[in-house]
Amino acid sequence: MTTTPKPELTPTVEELEAQERRLVLGRFTHDDAWALGSLLVELARERQAPVAIDIHRAGQQLFHAALPGSTPDNDAWIARKRRVVERYGSASYLVGARFRAKGTTFEESSRLDPDTYAAHGGSFPITVEGVGVVGAVTVSGLPQLQDHQLVVEALEHFLSRA
Repeated sequence: MTTTPKPELTPTVEELEAQERRLVLGRFTHDDAWALGSLLVELARERQAPVAIDIHRAGQQLFHAALPGSTPDNDAWIARKRRVVERYGSASYLVGARFRAKGTTFEESSRLDPDTYAAHGGSFPITVEGVGVVGAVTVSGLPQLQDHQLVVEALEHFLSRA
């Protein structure tokens, strides 16, 4: 007998906001970017995930990796999702969820160019305690909820090591 896999539960806006409140760093250095990016590469390799990974801080790319199966299109998605984090100060998935909760979509209601901004899961703000959002960590290559969850998982591991 085969079983049908359960569909992934879509997190609520409140659950997504709680993730952001919980995943706050004490600092974020170049070395931290390398450690977080390397952790993401390790997690993605374990799952054979065809993703590209990017970490930006204050307009500077501190980490980038493209794993087997990723394409240049993933880099374009990374840039579009990262711009949403930079503009709204929230995870790209959360921004999209807030629009959906209002009965609309980001594309319909944000008045932003969809070739420049994408409120799809996978980019998460790097927030430093007492400072605020200083950058973004972004993954592209999986369905948007899985991109988001991979970043959250990596941030949780990273914080537990600190």
